[in-house]
Amino acid sequence: MKTGLVFHELYLWHHTGNHADYVPYGFPVEPLHHSESPDTKRRIKNLMEVSGLYDKLIKIKPRKATKEEILLFHTDNHYEHMKSLNDSITADAGISAPTGTGSFDIALLSTGGVIEALDHVIEGKLDNAYALVRPPGHHAMPNKAMGFCLFGNAAIAGKHALKNKGLNKIAFVDWDVHHGNGTQAAFYDDPRALTISIHQDRNFPTNSGLMSENGEGKGSGFNINIPLPPGSGVGAYEAAFDRVVIPALKEYEPELIIVPSGFDGGAGDPIGRQMMTSKGFQSLTQKLKKLAEEICEGKILMTHEGGYSAATVPFFAHAVIETLAGEDLGIKDPFQAIIGNLGQQELQPHQDNLIKEAELLLKNIK
Repeated sequence: MKTGLVFHELYLWHHTGNHADYVPYGFPVEPLHHSESPDTKRRIKNLMEVSGLYDKLIKIKPRKATKEEILLFHTDNHYEHMKSLNDSITADAGISAPTGTGSFDIALLSTGGVIEALDHVIEGKLDNAYALVRPPGHHAMPNKAMGFCLFGNAAIAGKHALKNKGLNKIAFVDWDVHHGNGTQAAFYDDPRALTISIHQDRNFPTNSGLMSENGEGKGSGFNINIPLPPGSGVGAYEAAFDRVVIPALKEYEPELIIVPSGFDGGAGDPIGRQMMTSKGFQSLTQKLKKLAEEICEGKILMTHEGGYSAATVPFFAHAVIETLAGEDLGIKDPFQAIIGNLGQQELQPHQDNLIKEAELLLKNIK
């Protein structure tokens, strides 16, 4: 099993400034750290180095995305606006999308890293890959930055796959706790992409990611949202995968699966209220990997998105990347015994009812 990894030190240098979680400081809010800080990403890499997993992965050198690649999804005005902020010490590029000096260049390197990983997977150089990039991307809209995201990394890579790499059908499975509204927008009327987002109901953006958002025009039926209630645990996520996500992928039969991979659905996240665990994320990865081997030669690309608990996220990510690589390094998540035994980890009746509603969307995949 050949698994690739994209990482670059500059990803950690994207500066989001002082906030109180995601709220800009200013009386009466005392300055603190922004939620989307380098900490979780650095600690993911550090844990992989300590465990030995890092040495077992094939390193993919990132590059800056070109303007032409960015414009596969974004407007010229958005590109030029982001470029104009590159020398600013602090700026807000959009809705809750802070930037610092050099953030434009780093965002290009983030998007370019995802594209490089995609090319390696499509061309058969790797079986799968994880792009540990920053800033994230799944909230970025065509004409604006949003939700910590400057450019739509996964969406741009998907557009690139369809336009330049000869693919006819791709699928996205976004398990970040927030709705993947940017990726949805990129393909909402395009039947060449099945976009699935499993997220906490109306966490961010509010009033986005509703089940009624099912695509339009030729893309009607090819966008599926599963807005799980707050407090959903491993049981709810596994049921959603077994009954909606996996059947949808089987019906659609994509040539590549892209996973915007956020770990803010894990228990203890400061801006998410779900209860996923390392074993839970490992199980979802196993399900996707098995399905991908059946329908698309195992081709999976994961792109890093959210996850803001610096203590727990490295263990979630390690479990996922280790599973992609078919390795077992013997790392035991010290938080698993605690959060894995939280009350209502099992599928609850109200969660089951919502998943039953989502199952009805499967008939719309034509």
